Order: sequence, then C-alpha cells, then structure tokens
Amino acid sequence: MQLLLDLHPDQYPLEGFRRKQLLEWVFVQGVGGFEAMTNLPGPVRADLSAKFRLNPFREIETVRSSDGSAKYLFTLLDGRQMEAVYMPYLDRKTVCVSTMVGCPARCAFCATGAMGFGRNLTPGEIVGQVLAVAGGEGISPREIRNLVFMGMGEAMLNYEHTMVAARILLHPQALGMSKRRITLSTVGIAKGIRRLAEEDDLGIKLAISLHAPDEETRQKIIPTGAANSIEEIMAAARDYQDVTGRRVTMEYTMLRGINDHLWQAELLAERLRGLVSHVNLIPMNPWEGSGFESSTEGQIQAFYDALQDRGVDVSVRRSRGKDAGAACGQLALKRPAGLAAAL
Repeated sequence: MQLLLDLHPDQYPLEGFRRKQLLEWVFVQGVGGFEAMTNLPGPVRADLSAKFRLNPFREIETVRSSDGSAKYLFTLLDGRQMEAVYMPYLDRKTVCVSTMVGCPARCAFCATGAMGFGRNLTPGEIVGQVLAVAGGEGISPREIRNLVFMGMGEAMLNYEHTMVAARILLHPQALGMSKRRITLSTVGIAKGIRRLAEEDDLGIKLAISLHAPDEETRQKIIPTGAANSIEEIMAAARDYQDVTGRRVTMEYTMLRGINDHLWQAELLAERLRGLVSHVNLIPMNPWEGSGFESSTEGQIQAFYDALQDRGVDVSVRRSRGKDAGAACGQLALKRPAGLAAAL
C-alpha cells in the first residue's frame, strides 16, 4: 500500500475541490486517518483507505524535557526507529527532523554516528515527523513554521527524498512554510552543496557542520571527512553563495582539547575570509561512551572572542532538550531515566 505522504501535493489522487479538502485534512487539520475526513463522501474515503496509508509510523513515543522541548521516537512500519525534536520558542515553533535511520557520517562526537547507518527515509517518513509532532503537541501542523534537517542522518546522501520533502513543506496547499525558515545541514558533501545551489525553486538555507578548520583534526573527529577536504567544502560553499546570494552557516561543536585552540580559531577565520557566513559554536552535548568533553566556558568565550576580533559573525548556540537526550549530537534512540515518556 502506498504512503500518501510520499506524494507531492500536486500528485494527490483527487481532483479540484476534493483534492483541496484532502490536503486541508492532512496538512491543516492533521488527521491521522481517512475515516476522519467527514466532508469527503464515504466511497471516496473507502477508496483512499484501500489504496493509501496516511500514517508512516507503527508507534510514537515522546520524551519531554524540563525546558519545554520534546524528543519523539518513531517506530517505522518496518520496525526501524528514528527520532525528531520539537523546540518551542516564544516567537516560533521548530521541528528538527531526521532524513535517515542512523547516519553514515560517523562523527566521533555524535551519538547518532555511533549507531551506524540503517536506511534512507522516504519523503513521507520525513514530512510525517512534522505532522506527528504537531499531533503530539495538540497544534495544527501549520503552526510549525521553522524546520531544520538536522536530526539523524546526512541529508545530502538522501538528496532526492529530502528535496521532495522540502517541496511538500513549502507547497502552499501543504504546510506552506517559508523557504527562509527551512535549513538543511550537511557534514560537507561538496557535490550536494553545489546541487542544492541549482534548486531554483527551493531557496532553503544551508548549514555546514565543519567542526574543525584543519584536515588532521577534522578527519580525526569525522572519519568520512577525507572524502571532501576542507578546501573542497569551502569552494563549494563559495559556489553556493555565488549562485544563491545566501549566507552560509558553519556549525562548530566545541570539543575540549581537540578543536578549541586559539590557533584553530585563527585558521577558521582565515578559511571564512570572503564568505558571507555565520558561525554557531555549539558546546558538545554529553552522551554515554562518547570519550569527549565539551570545551570549558572560558575556552568557548576565548574562541568566540578570537573569531569576533577577526570580523567573523559568531554566536554560541545552547541546545534544547539536553536532559531528554534531544540535544544536538545526542539522538540515539535513548530514553533518559526519570523523564516523562508516553506512547
């Protein structure tokens, strides 16, 4: 049976007004089954139920953090599992979605990387995370206005499905998101960065997980980094900017004694020269068995100051949901003890 959410809205099975009704039930009302679509004739609902499945998940578990964010653990129809994170702020509601089960990038400081790679998610399994989170929070899917492809997986290695999902998120009759409120994060797949630049109808933002400005350190903490050198990544970022005119975000996880030396801040500033960019310094979020520690607050401040003194636009990003295992680098299907969990 085909998953309805795998289809672009323009490919939905009904025509005209009936298609609009179907889209409203799915993306505005966020219903979980065709039987709830009461303004569609009974035979139409029966036909949809016979041909399509609306829910891509077998089971959903929620772990809530003390800061108001929540981790959603999804069991897919084939029994595999992955996660998404809901982060409410005063002015916006953000969902961090996964594009894979596990991740092949194997970043040494990331709990997801330690899991290895399971499989790519389909477009409907990606979009379905947003709908499921909205349902779990008791809101319309249309109330979620910010989305980041920063959960489990390397989005550039599931490129086709991620692009279909992005187009569904942007479609005015689906979730109608703004392209300026969707960010795709990559560990630095140069070919994918250039390919994204040519997606004229998208215009979504790009974040690159650089994490080190020198090859020796980067390949130590990102074993797959050798496939794309820092020079190649920076060249692709400049090509992306030349084509799109958009700023590039650089993600930089601060690892004590590894990538937080001042000479690395100086080299990072040199790497970024001529590129309109913003650097997010991210204190490393702990997970059992990582073997890494976050840089001290003093070292993070010194690194920040060194970048700022050299004209780099920089901020320190404090992750949400750390106590729920939902923070950046923590997604690994874990259920922290002592926190609320519900099926």
